[in-house]
Amino acid sequence: MKELLKKFENQQPEIVFEWSDSESEAEGWVVINSLRGGAAGGGTRMRKGLDKREVESLAKTMEVKFTVSGPSIGGAKSGINFDPNDPRKDEVLKRWYRAVMPLLKNYYGTGGDLNIDEIHEVIPITESYGLWHPQEGVVNGHFHATEPEKIRKIGQLRQGVSKVLEDPLYTPNGPKKYKVADMITGFGVAEAVRHYYKIWGGNIQGKRAVIQGWGNVGAAAACFLAVEGVKIVGIIDKEGGLINQEGFTLDEIRELFVKRKGNKLVADELIPFEEVNDRIWDLKNEIFIPAAASRLINKIQAERMVHAGLEVISCGANVPFADPEIFFGPIGMWVDEKISLLPDFIANCGMARVFAYLMSDQVVLTDEAIFTDVSETISKALKTTFERNTEKTGLAMTSLEIALEQLV
Repeated sequence: MKELLKKFENQQPEIVFEWSDSESEAEGWVVINSLRGGAAGGGTRMRKGLDKREVESLAKTMEVKFTVSGPSIGGAKSGINFDPNDPRKDEVLKRWYRAVMPLLKNYYGTGGDLNIDEIHEVIPITESYGLWHPQEGVVNGHFHATEPEKIRKIGQLRQGVSKVLEDPLYTPNGPKKYKVADMITGFGVAEAVRHYYKIWGGNIQGKRAVIQGWGNVGAAAACFLAVEGVKIVGIIDKEGGLINQEGFTLDEIRELFVKRKGNKLVADELIPFEEVNDRIWDLKNEIFIPAAASRLINKIQAERMVHAGLEVISCGANVPFADPEIFFGPIGMWVDEKISLLPDFIANCGMARVFAYLMSDQVVLTDEAIFTDVSETISKALKTTFERNTEKTGLAMTSLEIALEQLV
């Protein structure tokens, strides 16, 4: 396993596209780990301080993710080093997508990611440059679609990703309308936990959970967990958090979802970040959902959570541990040896799976069909892991080994 991992991590990316914005300090990279199957896929993220190394590691993570979600393509990622709160963000994005348009037309498919919204930013900007859909490069490069097939697949993508959710099972209450892309990744992260208890044993109802990050992924995962009877006892966001050791009600969690401002947690009784960060890692809880930026969880935080009775982590964030290694460093390995660690490439594959589903031939465009397909994909991946490892530790390493056997 270590040889497989070393070989995959040390493999040079097939394509690295580097960009410096002519009108701001923004810089960006598209890293395509490989053009396996003729194409590659991976979302676009933006944050201040992002570097090429982070984009490379995320591209490799995407390649592993596609072994779970499909299609059988290479992994890629776009990253822009720029402050997403800067008022020039929209203009930076427009210049970025103009520069990468040839890749998106021919062999690279993208979407939203950290601080970049699929529906309100990626699709409108790329459409304005003549791209039918941000996944058009995958349709062309991987499927080699005829003109009628291309029209059908891209029509399914356009309709499915932006579909307004109508089924109350998949959307919080409230006046605002939510779309598939808003809820699907968080749904998958919560489903990974539900399937984990179903496959390895245990009852999800009454378990306690802590959520890190209150963007689409963390907030949606909290809603879906609360529906299953999980008590959300703590939420930590970059500006503050909330603690309720009795657990917030489903209605309270839904209200916190709806009241968000962008990706920010909004609450009257918000605890300052320093205080919540000091307390939250010692809360008694069985489920932890890291759903903020990558590489935030340090060893001390992990040890405190395990000591407090943590049973399972479902990774909403890619590479959540503060290790320099691409997949597994000392912190990630320590956690994997102590508790059940459901890796990012399974737990947060929801959006990638939706893209694969919408590009397939047998598509039913209902809320239930789209969400059920994601749930079944995650369940299948976890069952494959269970067939090789029935223990409650070493799950991430086992899952990665299964994936790398398909790639190396």
